[in-house]
Amino acid sequence: MSLSLSSTAFASGQSIPAAYSCMGKGISPPLAWSGAPSGTRSFALIVDDPDAPAGTFVHWVIYNIPGSSSGLPESVSAAAALPDGTLQGANSARRTGYVAPCPPSGTHRYFFKLYALDAVLDLASGANKEALLKAMQGHVLAQGELMGTFTK
Repeated sequence: MSLSLSSTAFASGQSIPAAYSCMGKGISPPLAWSGAPSGTRSFALIVDDPDAPAGTFVHWVIYNIPGSSSGLPESVSAAAALPDGTLQGANSARRTGYVAPCPPSGTHRYFFKLYALDAVLDLASGANKEALLKAMQGHVLAQGELMGTFTK
């Protein structure tokens, strides 16, 4: 099954506004989703840049987003645990929260990958992308993707 993932800040395949990059406030963009199948207990989101010079750079790992949620607001706190039970993992900068796009050169693609899960994961905050992907195995009910670009 497929989830619909969108942002009021940019359309799929379009440029991510500077406010959500290192050239602006560096805050996370607002995200909205729909189409979660019945049985969804939580969501997970991974944002990464496969065009980074040293290999894929992970910008955001966030999981155990409540299954009743239909999006994330602009400027999500970088706290490891949010009041609603959402947890954030370690990005490639080795900290929790959103790392804004800041490519050293050229145009990079940023993939926002959303997963609807049939479980709340037994995973502590601070887990990296690999640990999250492993924990999600066998629990993915649907997924969706939004890709934005950025040029510094």
